[in-house]
Amino acid sequence: MAKQIGIIKLDGIMDNIVFYKSSDGYIARMHTPITAERIASDPSFARTRENMSEFGRAGKGARLLRVALRAELQKVSDRRASNRLLRELMQVLKSDAENPRGQRTLVSAEKTSLVGFDFNANAPLGSTFFAPFTATLDRATGAATVTLPIFTPANAVEAPAGATHFRINTAVVSVDFFAETYAYAGAHSTEIKLDSIPTTELSLTANLGPNPTGALFVVVGIEFFQQVNSINYALNNGAFNALAIAKVEQEG
Repeated sequence: MAKQIGIIKLDGIMDNIVFYKSSDGYIARMHTPITAERIASDPSFARTRENMSEFGRAGKGARLLRVALRAELQKVSDRRASNRLLRELMQVLKSDAENPRGQRTLVSAEKTSLVGFDFNANAPLGSTFFAPFTATLDRATGAATVTLPIFTPANAVEAPAGATHFRINTAVVSVDFFAETYAYAGAHSTEIKLDSIPTTELSLTANLGPNPTGALFVVVGIEFFQQVNSINYALNNGAFNALAIAKVEQEG
């Protein structure tokens, strides 16, 4: 695969080369004259069909998790987050030890490896917020609690230029990858000034309600604001806001 350069950009097939536009720019690659019918029926493409089947399930799972977390993802900006999450879920799916290749599912896979996944690679949580925190889950009550001890914002937060305040966000979602359903609950702190005055201990609880089904995911993030005339405005369309998966619990 190669990138097209020059003033004139091509789109289509010429001399067995496919020209097209992608998110990475204008691309050129060799044309592969293999039909969909052959891939679907030829025994030599059995492995390809297995890979396609699992890729499809991982893609549906990634989309479902993004939809479940939509309220939080709207606060961060990373156009490659969807692709990165899909790659992670492909690896997660391969951990399914119950089903044969081609039939592996996210339901049977080990999903705790997603802990630490950053939805904004340009502002990882671990490089933006340095205060320790703990995340706990209680499936019986459906509550997810994030606790932060006292910290000093000026020392614990790597704030972008222009930011005057921040807040800590958390959310818990239950995701049923089999039924393709989800539930969401969120919570956030007050807006805290970026100064050298220590905070009080913070405890944020988001509650889904008793005994949620599916896998549980807890995310923690930080969101920046700029105060103008006593009003706090969200800063720069989320480019510097962080959001990461802090805890995962397998299906109940």
